Amino acid sequence: MAAPVQTMATTPKVLEEPPSAVITSVFQPGKLAVEVISVEHDARPTPPPIPILIAAPKDAGTYPVAILLHGFFLQNRYYEQLLKHVASFGFIMVAPQFHTSLISNSDADDIAAAAKVTDWLPEGLPTVLPTGVEADLSKLALAGHSRGGHTAFSLALGYAKTNTSSLLKFSALIGLDPVAGTGKNSQLPPAILTYEPSSFDIAVPVLVIGTGLGDERENALFPPCAPVEVNHAEFYRECRAPCYHLVTKDYGHLDMLDDDAPKLVTCLCKEGNTCKDVMRRTVAGIMVAFLKAVMGEDEDGDLKAILQHPGLAPTILDPVEYRLA
Repeated sequence: MAAPVQTMATTPKVLEEPPSAVITSVFQPGKLAVEVISVEHDARPTPPPIPILIAAPKDAGTYPVAILLHGFFLQNRYYEQLLKHVASFGFIMVAPQFHTSLISNSDADDIAAAAKVTDWLPEGLPTVLPTGVEADLSKLALAGHSRGGHTAFSLALGYAKTNTSSLLKFSALIGLDPVAGTGKNSQLPPAILTYEPSSFDIAVPVLVIGTGLGDERENALFPPCAPVEVNHAEFYRECRAPCYHLVTKDYGHLDMLDDDAPKLVTCLCKEGNTCKDVMRRTVAGIMVAFLKAVMGEDEDGDLKAILQHPGLAPTILDPVEYRLA
């Protein structure tokens, strides 16, 4: 059984000055120039199973890799600013493009496709990276937003097997406002939520970032995009330590997308009232801090600073909680 939740209280004012010794720069773009690479499924010499968008540092070096799975009826390109921000700190971001359909009966196809993308990485990724840039697949993270969060957790739980599973192991898992269906009794298959604390059989550190407005309706015509009982709160509750849960209080489910994401899509979810660049930098910064910590790039400096001083973030984080053992 996991240890009791440790909760760090958020600061009452977003602009409150943190102690001078606790400074983190992850909420601003990193120092590395980034190249965005679109790889179609018929690319040569080693075509990916589905189209992929990659954001990678231009500077020669060896970098950890993170796969980001997009949300329901979304495009990977809507996450370009988020991908570039994380990549600028020395990560290779791989964002597959799943088939988009308004009919959502099961997540099985996307889970299988994500497994195939993972299989593609050892041979395919080196063929499309900038000259001198190499992928360190011993440090591989899996992330997903919205329904893509459900896909990521399902893959981590073993609902699809990768051919390279004996060679590649996920080092970390991230859920960005993950959603598992429309309600407790209408989970998206496979129904991974058990409603038992610490029930996920996932043996790597997990980060869950939620949104404060995700469970609110935009209007009377549409249901919430991240309903209670199937959203970030329940995902975190079912994680095993070490796990982290940070919620952007004043932002909505799709506010981390690029500004040019179609209004026809973003209007379906409750939106925050302030600049979405703040939301993107907050989400990307937390991701960077977490990945640096769990992959040994920065031990736990930035992540610890954010947990102890949530006011470092560009917007209010509430709640901020974690379990370490």
